[in-house]
Amino acid sequence: MAGQQFQYDDSGNTFFYFLTSFVGLIVIPATYYLWPRDQNAEQLRLKSLRRVHGRCLWYRLRLMKSQQSIVPTLKKAALLFGWAVFLFLAYKVSKLDREYQEYNPYEVLHLEAGASIAEIKKQYRVLSLKHHPDKGGDEAMFMKLAKAYSALTNEESRNNWEMYGNPDGPRVTSFGIALPAWIVDQKNSMLVLLVYGLAFMVILPVVVGTWWYRSIRYSGDQILINTTQLFMHFMYKTPTMNMKRLGMVLTAAFEFDPRSNKEAIIRPTDNIEVPQLIRELGNINVKKKEPPFCYPYSLKARVLLLAHLARMDVSDNIEEDQRFVVKKCPALLQEIINVGCQLTMMATSRGGLRAPRLTSIENCMKLSQMVVQGLQEAKSPLLQLPHFEEEHLRYCMSKKYKVRTLQDLVSLKDSDRRNMLRFLGEEKYDEVLAVLWSFPYINMETKLQVLDDEDSNNITAGSIVTVTVTLTRKRMSMFEKEEDAPLPAEETNAEEQGDAKTNKTKVWQNKNKGAKKAAKSKKKKLTKKKPKPVTQQQAKGDKAKQANGNVAGNDVAAASKAEEDDLSDKGSESDEAEGNKDSPSERDEESDKQSDTEVDEIAGDDEEEWEALQQSIQRRERALLETKSKVTHPVYSLYFPEEKQEWWWLYIADRKEQTLVSMPSHVCTLKDTEEVELKFPAPSKTGNYQYSVILRSDSFMGLDQIKPLKVNDQEDSDGIEESEEDEEDND
Repeated sequence: MAGQQFQYDDSGNTFFYFLTSFVGLIVIPATYYLWPRDQNAEQLRLKSLRRVHGRCLWYRLRLMKSQQSIVPTLKKAALLFGWAVFLFLAYKVSKLDREYQEYNPYEVLHLEAGASIAEIKKQYRVLSLKHHPDKGGDEAMFMKLAKAYSALTNEESRNNWEMYGNPDGPRVTSFGIALPAWIVDQKNSMLVLLVYGLAFMVILPVVVGTWWYRSIRYSGDQILINTTQLFMHFMYKTPTMNMKRLGMVLTAAFEFDPRSNKEAIIRPTDNIEVPQLIRELGNINVKKKEPPFCYPYSLKARVLLLAHLARMDVSDNIEEDQRFVVKKCPALLQEIINVGCQLTMMATSRGGLRAPRLTSIENCMKLSQMVVQGLQEAKSPLLQLPHFEEEHLRYCMSKKYKVRTLQDLVSLKDSDRRNMLRFLGEEKYDEVLAVLWSFPYINMETKLQVLDDEDSNNITAGSIVTVTVTLTRKRMSMFEKEEDAPLPAEETNAEEQGDAKTNKTKVWQNKNKGAKKAAKSKKKKLTKKKPKPVTQQQAKGDKAKQANGNVAGNDVAAASKAEEDDLSDKGSESDEAEGNKDSPSERDEESDKQSDTEVDEIAGDDEEEWEALQQSIQRRERALLETKSKVTHPVYSLYFPEEKQEWWWLYIADRKEQTLVSMPSHVCTLKDTEEVELKFPAPSKTGNYQYSVILRSDSFMGLDQIKPLKVNDQEDSDGIEESEEDEEDND
């Protein structure tokens, strides 16, 4: 009777299958994720950036790292070794004999399937004589021949073979375990138990515990939880935070504390070099006893950051520490902004809490620009360019040129620019222009509406207002070929004025409708008729008038009066004719036609609004599903130690009340064009509100943009059609 049997792999065949599969599962994904990318492609990319970014600190460090690093070589060697083991095991498996084959007696007797009994007997006689043990043949082969002959000639054996695949009847089902038998051998039991205990009771818990302990200490943005709590404490304690206080809070982060972060280092030479930098920097609140600002790690980080902003040279001993501090600052400043937004939302929803002032959040954004460019707050944005020093600014700020910003420098004619920068050689001048043309210029367009509402142009109290901002990135080089290149800043102001004009004509921003109607009626009364084209007779009349003097003038006046009387008579006659022509039935038909056309126009407008709404929903769904790369454009920064991408902050603020209206959106995917939606609840009280849409760079100084946004919050929508009619009449 058939049964089941489990056995370990004594021959090692199935174990090789298991081992080959296990090594393949490790080697193939590891090659895909860990194989070093093409170094030639990286070298070509760096080569293409050399003309603009060749003097940047991060560029020089990247070149040195690519030349000195042996990590890619070690990765390649380890992966190649893994592939060698995998291929060896695969070759070993291919040479193994197949132990489990389907039994076929025709193959044993070297006959084709369906051979006759006579052919079977004849073939068996020939092979049995050849392999008989008494005649020096193979006994095992002779037993196979006898079994095959019996399976084909004996009726019972043939039935067993056809039903069970074996002439002897059903066999015991055998399950092989793909582990060698020595693992369960009693002699090796202690060694196997020790290995299992070490792997599953020591190594695995330590690895999982280390990962878990590290992960719970960090937030999703890889910022220490203790640092976030520290920022929240000081943002709540100091709602209005100036730049000096902000620098102290930033450098108090636990990322710079060696007890919380092993990357931070306290060196024995710090006791000598840090006090020396403090004396050179001046007043930096060294005597302040408020913790953690008085701790050594915080004081060291603050001194190194201020030395970086002052572009001071530091010794080689602490230069690496300074680069570590500077690299951490942009992410920490973003965390401070996030904390400020959370406190603002809590204060708005709950009440009774102090929300951070707009100045505090904007100072964080400005400090990020200062850290990336290595400049102090009061310094000129022109110092972001190469070969520009403090003594060169007097040429730019002279009365003749009055160049104080990058936009002023761009707007100059090439001849004036070259004359102003005469202190630069030709090669240096070309490098300055190459860097200047690579700077970004952002075109910002705004659209204000209330989504998911019947009338998207009507803002009511408490409705959710959506401001769709379309950002288009261009380069300063777009002004290169224009002789009178317009200032991007002035262009922005012109756009703001244009938007202000269009905003005045928008539905929700019409204020005095009665005054507009009165002005419109006055305009109609005061409008004059257009002059008719002068004919030859009139020309002759003019000549006669000039010749005859006042007499001719009186005649012309009389003639013009008679002409007006004739025109009025004709007009009255035509009005009477039209009145007689329009019977009541005809007037009804015309009114029906007009109502039909109005209904069609309204239906067409509804369809257009519906299509626009569907398109916006589809765009939002696509934006949620697709993941855009955060690699945009490398920032030109002379003193930042790692490659930084161009990112932006976009938000709406009430600058009069110094509050945030919408939370800042960190735009990290602006490569060419990006559409960002900013949402905020309309004010609970009706009235006119003056907001600002603000775009700030996190890397460049002097490229921020501010665009006015006017919101008229109203309750009824009866005046919308009137305002639209007024707008059409004004047009």
